[in-house]
Order: sequence, then C-alpha cells, then structure tokens
Amino acid sequence: MADHTLYITGAGVSAESGIPTFRGRDGFWTFGSHNYTPQEMAMRQMYLSHPDEFLLWYFKRFASYRHIKPNTVHHWLTDKRLVTQNIDGLDGKAGNVAYVPIHGRLDKVTVLHEQGLDVPLIDAPWEDVAAACDDLEDNVRLTPILLDAFKISKTTLTPEPDVSLKPFVLLFDEYYTDLYRMSETEEWMQNAQRIVFMRNVF
Repeated sequence: MADHTLYITGAGVSAESGIPTFRGRDGFWTFGSHNYTPQEMAMRQMYLSHPDEFLLWYFKRFASYRHIKPNTVHHWLTDKRLVTQNIDGLDGKAGNVAYVPIHGRLDKVTVLHEQGLDVPLIDAPWEDVAAACDDLEDNVRLTPILLDAFKISKTTLTPEPDVSLKPFVLLFDEYYTDLYRMSETEEWMQNAQRIVFMRNVF
C-alpha cells in the first residue's frame, strides 16, 4: 500500500549538520549587517537598493554553509514525499530527488525578473566567488567580486532585469509562485492522508 504521508521540515532538522537555526542564540536572525537588522536584509527591496550589502550578508550567512553534509534525518527522508522550508539543499545531497524546497535553494540563482514569471534556475556562482578571493573575511575585497559574479555594476549598484543574478530564495517582501512549486505543494497537501511536521527540540 502506498504511503501518502507528506513530511514538512524546517531549520531544526539541519542543526545537527552544523547549520544554525534562525532564532537560536547563534541563529541567522541574530546577526545582521552594521546598518540593518537581519529582517531588513532579507528583503527584495534591499537587494534592489543595496545589492552590495545584501550579497555580502547572504554570502556570509548562507553560502558559507555550502559544503555542509546531510545528517541522519535527511537520509531518513530520502524516499519520502517532502516539503522543506530550508534552502540548504541537504535533502537533495542526501538523495531525495523530488523534494520541494518551498523557500528556494542555496545552490541556485535566477536572473532578476518580475515575480510570477517562469525563469530557469542557474547554478549559483559561490565557488567562483570563493576561488577569486583568497580572504573571505576581507569584505572590501569580497564585495566587488560578489557584484561581478552577480552581474551588477559596481558603479551604479543597480541590478538589471534579465541580466543581474538574484539568489533563488523567497524573501520577506516576495510571494510564493510556481517557481517555488507552490501548486505542486498544494496538490501534495490535498492528497496527503497524513502530514507530519518535523523539528528538533532544543
């Protein structure tokens, strides 16, 4: 008999792999930039108006975990119908080829586009950035490398539609579209006999 269970996971399942949760003592929402809170940084408007600060924050907070490995929970979920709020990609690394990363994926970017359009996902240039900067703690050197990698002018600091790259992540002032497989997720939820929410308890 087919298992019609839908599993939904959040940040807690990746904590064992070494990725901080969002609201814990060392969580992502604890640290912002020099001028902005984390909630202000994770905004489409911040990317549009201050792409240098946005990309630096994103690289420091998320891309630095690009080599983290899946843990036993991710491996257990490999053959399960899964929707995750996590962008770390650990479920894919563990072998779940059909899971839905409802908030996006760390390893992908898109061209800057109007929300709702169907655009291809592109491999993120994190490794190129890391290779081009021998000191990733030197923000003065790292920032222009990030801007180049994301095709944003260092002079105008203005992302260009259909040219500049944007991390494939759902920001606070954006909305779900089918690029994030929202319709597929709704169908899974409607057809599920059970929905299991998984989290770690700290």
